[in-house]
Amino acid sequence: MRIDTIQGIIGKHKNDKGGLISVLEEIQSKLGYLTRESLEAVAEGMGKPLTDVYGVATFFRAFSLKPRGKHLVSACVGTACHVRGSHAVVRELEKVLGVKPGDTTADNEFTLETVACLGACALGPMVVIDGHFFSKMNSGKVKGVIDRARAGLDRSEGGGDERVFPLVVRCPRCNHGLMDSGKLIDGKPSIKLTVSFGGKHGWLRLSSLYGSYSVECEYEVPVETVVNFFCPHCHAELGGSQECSDCQAPMVPLLVDGGGMIQVCSRRGCKVHMLDLNGVNFDF
Repeated sequence: MRIDTIQGIIGKHKNDKGGLISVLEEIQSKLGYLTRESLEAVAEGMGKPLTDVYGVATFFRAFSLKPRGKHLVSACVGTACHVRGSHAVVRELEKVLGVKPGDTTADNEFTLETVACLGACALGPMVVIDGHFFSKMNSGKVKGVIDRARAGLDRSEGGGDERVFPLVVRCPRCNHGLMDSGKLIDGKPSIKLTVSFGGKHGWLRLSSLYGSYSVECEYEVPVETVVNFFCPHCHAELGGSQECSDCQAPMVPLLVDGGGMIQVCSRRGCKVHMLDLNGVNFDF
């Protein structure tokens, strides 16, 4: 990526609170990963030590310092999944793909990674491939799901939706948890946010179930309205650099507890629905 392009990205976000995350996010969206040269350019352009920039790039699992394959395979190795046998699942993934966690296959088809938690502990062991969640995995199922990924999961899925599951999220600015156990939506703790639109400012709750469009708000939000989102703890505006692929409204980043990132479409009623641990999308 050209230095002047990076400087332009920095210029867009230099006055943002938490602007470094937005800058890295936009660079990765264009390159697919963060190169050493891009990190050095960001450090120089933002007047920050390279160690600080590198620290952010390696702290958040949404960022990658290496190119990733066409398909991203993420296996949970958190405590709940581990005691149910996730170690055997990871070994079988290594055998079938021929790579270790953190590596990409020679044909650039698959990248394998392990994550600490996917927020669906009761369904473990969990494996996610291209945003499709596979619960209660075992080594005998691995080859089948890899073959399905090669064929195209959207084409090969049969009846039943395995992708409805709870998520736990945090603010990307202050890292504070955004879950509200006192307000349940779809029977699960909701995601607590603050929003503003049309001169109004109030609370918003999103369902934490990926696959659900349930939402509650202090004020009625007209369909097609683009809403500004804020963290209820640090009060920072949660603006991102990406646009919705369907309606071009700004996408709002939220961190998935244990690794990954959600992008929330800020337009009321948008129905684009996709999930990627490199950038997970909700719509409200």
